[in-house]
Amino acid sequence: MRIPILKLYDYLLVSIQWELDDATALGFQEDLLQKIHETSASGVVIDLTSIDFIDSFIAKVLGDVFGMSKLMGAKVVITGIQPAVAITLIELGISLEGVMTALDLEKGLEKLQQELGD
Repeated sequence: MRIPILKLYDYLLVSIQWELDDATALGFQEDLLQKIHETSASGVVIDLTSIDFIDSFIAKVLGDVFGMSKLMGAKVVITGIQPAVAITLIELGISLEGVMTALDLEKGLEKLQQELGD
C-alpha cells in the first residue's frame, strides 16, 4: 500500500494511518523524496498519530526520511508521536536533530508556517 502525500501550498502533508511494514516504509521513503524533488516543497508534516509502535527497521527508515528531507531543503515536523514510538526512536539512537515536533497535524502545520515565515 502507498501512503498518500498531499501538497498544500509549499508543504507536503503525510498522515500515516496504519502500521508500517518494511516494503511500505521503503516505498514511502522513495515517494516522499521524489515528491519533495518534484514540488520543491519547503516543508513536510508527517503525522504518526495512528502508529502505536515501530520496530528497529521502521525506526531507521523514518530517521533516514527525516535526514534525507532535510538534505533536500525541506524542514520536517513530526506530529502525534505515541509514547512507545518515542521510546523506540530514542533507544535506537535515531537522530531527530533539526526535526520539529507537535501534538497534532494542525499544530504541526502552524509550527512549520512559523518556522518558514509564511
